[in-house]
Amino acid sequence: MSNSQAFRAIFALSIVLLLLRAHVAESSRRGFRRRSGGFFEYSAISCRAHTASVTEFGAVGDGVTLNTQAFQTAVDHLGQFGSDGGSQLVVPPGRYLTGSFNLTSHFTLYLQRDAVLLASQDEDSWPVIEPLPSYGRGRDNAQGGRYISLIYGTNLTDVVITGDNGTIDGQGAQWWQKFKKGALKYTRPYLIELMYSDSVQISNLTLVDSPSWNVHPTYSSNVIVQGLTILAPVTSPNTDGINPDSCTNTKIEDCYIVSGDDCVAVKSGWDEYGIAFAMPTRQLVIRRLTCISPFSAAIALGSEMSGGIEDVRAEDVTAINTESGIRIKTGIGRGAFVKDIYARKFTMHTMKWAFWMTGNYGSHPDNGYDPNAYPVIENINYRDMVVENATMAARLEGIAGDTFKGICISNVTIGLAKKAKKVPWTCVDVEGVSSGVSPPPCGLLTGEGSESLDQGCAFPEESVPIDSVGVQTCSCQGGHW
Repeated sequence: MSNSQAFRAIFALSIVLLLLRAHVAESSRRGFRRRSGGFFEYSAISCRAHTASVTEFGAVGDGVTLNTQAFQTAVDHLGQFGSDGGSQLVVPPGRYLTGSFNLTSHFTLYLQRDAVLLASQDEDSWPVIEPLPSYGRGRDNAQGGRYISLIYGTNLTDVVITGDNGTIDGQGAQWWQKFKKGALKYTRPYLIELMYSDSVQISNLTLVDSPSWNVHPTYSSNVIVQGLTILAPVTSPNTDGINPDSCTNTKIEDCYIVSGDDCVAVKSGWDEYGIAFAMPTRQLVIRRLTCISPFSAAIALGSEMSGGIEDVRAEDVTAINTESGIRIKTGIGRGAFVKDIYARKFTMHTMKWAFWMTGNYGSHPDNGYDPNAYPVIENINYRDMVVENATMAARLEGIAGDTFKGICISNVTIGLAKKAKKVPWTCVDVEGVSSGVSPPPCGLLTGEGSESLDQGCAFPEESVPIDSVGVQTCSCQGGHW
């Protein structure tokens, strides 16, 4: 390729990135309408009868004043209206420094445009809570507990966290440095975590520089995540974008994620703790995701999948300069299953691998895992994808004596990079079928005549229950906040 051709290619990719970013920014404003006099409307699963501004409870948006108590007092006060039409707390423009605070049921937290929540960098602003029962310990190699998330809630019903593209800034650089130096006693906090909750909406926000994972719905059901822009340096540790964990009936749509780890990581517990807790992630749909993550995946299944993962449907995903498009991570000791996975209409630019499966992911919470707990990986379907500038087509590594079965790949074109590996496919302990795949896959994926291949690597046409959840147009009179 000549210098002029290289320049044109880089220029074209830059335009694509700008257009994608503009599209996602527009998606993040979808359903929002601002009117004069401080009155605005937005879309949500529930509207509220009572409204207050956090400034009414003493919050100051100067970027210096610590507002943790103001936020918690406001939420606690508004919690009394749960049985009287619910309540919404509005955060007006400003920079509000705060530590962790807990939400309540039948409640909306709304960040206006130019409102920024700044996460405190003082560890004393973050209470320490017990490890997740399905993990058994903190995730950051910490035997003890974990710092609570910035926005947290447990056993809640009907919760909305949304805005007019307001920002939550985790100010994570200090946490990343301490983590790399091994200077933290407990696992780093996330930005948003809701546990044991039902009917949750997280939408139309920008999340920046989380100390660790950004959005972590856990042991929850009927979860909608839409229109998020999630940004972190690509070298930041464990800044996963959205991690549905032992959740049922979840929808992730229209999100733009630049991350130091997986953009979406589907989880369900870790080794013996996840096996005992036995709560799978199922009925998950992922649509219109744009991802940049040079060292991780656009969508990862695992590695903590010991409660099981099933019925995941991903489509219309764009991955740019991302290590792999779809990755399945598991290992001996995980147990459980990853099955009934369906992906289609992916576009990938500059990848290390389009597809990656590994049964050799050896990270364990402790030495109490069962060495005979083998995972079951089956019915994995990929179709209708285009990949450009890939170093390898795929790296598929099952487990000896525990073959990954039912892999189906159809209508996939993978353009290899100028300095691509000589062997584009690596396959060990896997079996499946393929059709219309270029370059031709390994011999373990050339089976013919299966029902899956006859259907073109099936993608379910029936909807999941979360698609029937309606939204309403909600209004708020902002006054002179």
